[in-house]
Amino acid sequence: MADPKSNTDDYLRMYRQMVRIRTFEDNANQLYLSAKMPGLTHMYSGEEAVAVGICEALTSDDKITSTHRGHGHCVAKGAAFREMFCELLGKEEGYCRGKGGSMHIADQSNGNLGANAIVGGSMGIATGAALTAKMLGRDDVTVCFFGDGATAQGLLYEVMNMAALWKLPVIYACENNGYSEYTKTEEIAAGEIVDRAKAFGIEAHQVDGQDVLAVNKITRDLVARARKGEGPFFLELMTYRYHGHHVGDINRDYYRAKDEEALWKTEKDPILLFRAWLTKEGIATEAELEALQAEIVKDAEDAVQYALDAPYPDGAEVDMHVYSDIEHALA
Repeated sequence: MADPKSNTDDYLRMYRQMVRIRTFEDNANQLYLSAKMPGLTHMYSGEEAVAVGICEALTSDDKITSTHRGHGHCVAKGAAFREMFCELLGKEEGYCRGKGGSMHIADQSNGNLGANAIVGGSMGIATGAALTAKMLGRDDVTVCFFGDGATAQGLLYEVMNMAALWKLPVIYACENNGYSEYTKTEEIAAGEIVDRAKAFGIEAHQVDGQDVLAVNKITRDLVARARKGEGPFFLELMTYRYHGHHVGDINRDYYRAKDEEALWKTEKDPILLFRAWLTKEGIATEAELEALQAEIVKDAEDAVQYALDAPYPDGAEVDMHVYSDIEHALA
């Protein structure tokens, strides 16, 4: 690892991004609980080190595909609070003009090809983006985020086979948060998840997803190798979601113990762990980190109020950005 003193800005940016994700999710949850946000959303709180560790190893030209639990990926890839909250609230200034919402948010200006409400639905998109880069002679890399439950989807094995045969610049990033909706992963996934990638000859690694430095270190190495044509790669990131499967999943006692949640929130929290490291290394003081957090909280509050006051799209936009020719289809 490089000398911490020489990477102060990088480390503080990673910390900032992790806090921004947590703060965004706290506000999104309150919008739902106060009945101000239409539809459901899925909280990313607890998994911040995965999104930030990976996205900090990418350029704006590199691509990602996301999941129904995708706010963290969106923030980590460079999205702004204001446009994100507008999207969640169905407002015109949202990234998808309010038409995508939480589970379809996209920010293509920063290489985020979009979240996907279909479990594993972005796997083909990510592999196609990597194929495009290779065919056009570009050196950008694509990261495909998906959860442990998505490893039950046949599409994953089809695209991994293709990517391995064609040596595509794609990294399959499995966020293993221990649960597939309401069932423990160990009860639905036989064997080791990383071994599934290895069966295709794909180099696979299991990483502590609560350690942002460990995630970032291995991702930087794999991204550099993917740019040189050594891909694809597979990462299993061991992490944990603090909330239920979705915002309406409040009472989790029937499938998850409270002491388990408490353990992860205290001893394994990625933000607290990184914060302790930053102060121990003398990169920042507690007071400085508190001030940074207060600034982010204020930014989020302002963005929420802006989004609440922002206009909805005009009704005439109902068929805008729809690819099918409606008149032709009805003829």
